[in-house]
Amino acid sequence: MPVTIRDIAKQLNLSIGAVSRALDGYSDISEETRHRVVLAAQEMGYVPNQAARQLRRRKADAIGYILPAGTPRFADPFFTEFLAGLADETALQPFDLLISIAPPGEEAEKRIYRGWVQGRKVDGMILTHMHLRDWRARFLSDSKVPFAALENSLDGLDFPRIEVNREQGMLELIAHLAQRGFRRIAYIGGPLHLKIEVTQFDGYRRGLQRAGMAFDASLVAASDLTSAGGYATAKKMLSIPDPPDAVVCINDETAFGVLHAARELGLRIGENFAVAGFDSVQAAMHTEPPLTSLDIPVYDVARQLVRMLAAEMNNQPSNRETIHIPPDLIIRASTAGIT
Repeated sequence: MPVTIRDIAKQLNLSIGAVSRALDGYSDISEETRHRVVLAAQEMGYVPNQAARQLRRRKADAIGYILPAGTPRFADPFFTEFLAGLADETALQPFDLLISIAPPGEEAEKRIYRGWVQGRKVDGMILTHMHLRDWRARFLSDSKVPFAALENSLDGLDFPRIEVNREQGMLELIAHLAQRGFRRIAYIGGPLHLKIEVTQFDGYRRGLQRAGMAFDASLVAASDLTSAGGYATAKKMLSIPDPPDAVVCINDETAFGVLHAARELGLRIGENFAVAGFDSVQAAMHTEPPLTSLDIPVYDVARQLVRMLAAEMNNQPSNRETIHIPPDLIIRASTAGIT
């Protein structure tokens, strides 16, 4: 028969309530008693009933993350590294990780958020791919559910977050391409409602201006952050009468598709044609040729977000902070230079 808190209480001559509160970490139990209870539980082989514990404490002991993608994206290198960071850090915290996927902005996504919050399936959420006006942030804030996010929105809410200086990164990337002799630099971005799209596009335009290059609307296109989208968009862009000699992309996954399209068209990538991405996921080192990219530590960012959320969930508002990360330009063969 499994050991219960009743058995521990009998062994220590304590009430069942005292044992329960000691195991749940309540502050009205002395450290001496807590130590006795924990030690006895370990020696007797006690395994807590997680469902009963959550019901008593009215907590799920879980955080949630919903992939904002219209198609399964678990194979996307960004999400692979990000999820690994979330999982490794939550393993060190006293809660589980709940993951789902839903189309961004769609009713299906809203149903999942409402179901998780109203059903108390999670105690906090991690957000990425923030919108300029983000209903997720407003919903969680109104529901008093703690959350931490990669990037900010324009909703005027105060929450722990990590912000990447994407505009400065794009300035450095455009300057690098100009120095290597590229003159018709195109930009393939993402959905217009995303904060990362706005900041990276602003950096692209400012970068062209600093390099003395005119902005050409025919060299700008929006895609869907996938390699398939990058491939299709690049095929169209490279077929115009005066095509670009370089393409910078909103993320590495888009750039992988551009590399594929350029190879099919017989372009000498890194010589007479350049491609660059953003995020510098590990897969970027192994493309042909290796992809120049603006690096952010995706895995470490995910772990830090979990720590920030844990502090928020533990009612430590003094630890609320915004962490700013400058991206690091990693130059590889895909932007070697004009020959």
